[in-house]
Amino acid sequence: MKKISEINRLKNQLARALADYDNLRKRVEIEKEIWLKFAAERLVVKLLPILDSLRQAQLHLQDSGLAITIKELEDIFKEEGIEEIKVEIGGNFDHNLHEAVEAVEGKTKEAKIKEVVLSGWRFTDGPVLRHAKVRATKSS
Repeated sequence: MKKISEINRLKNQLARALADYDNLRKRVEIEKEIWLKFAAERLVVKLLPILDSLRQAQLHLQDSGLAITIKELEDIFKEEGIEEIKVEIGGNFDHNLHEAVEAVEGKTKEAKIKEVVLSGWRFTDGPVLRHAKVRATKSS
């Protein structure tokens, strides 16, 4: 009888240890994903000014090689789950996605976007990396 209770106690301990190990494995996997996303975010934030410079140069040069480089960089961002924030001229200003760098007079009740100064970027399934910098009308 004593041996059976000892065996049951050991079985329970083993089951708890296996459950604890499984929970630890899952937690480590989640933390790894968070860390990788954080690392990607830091790298992208550092690369965005370079992309901005390349795009600005392309406006003046219209170089096919430069266009290919820009496209490749944008494709890498897309593969990593990072997308450009789409901004519609005349659309409503959204403080979650846009940052107003200048307010211009307007005759609308809601603030409207007049011009994009600098593109914004975000994770497709998460936070904004950089708000789109825009000129917007003042709301009445």
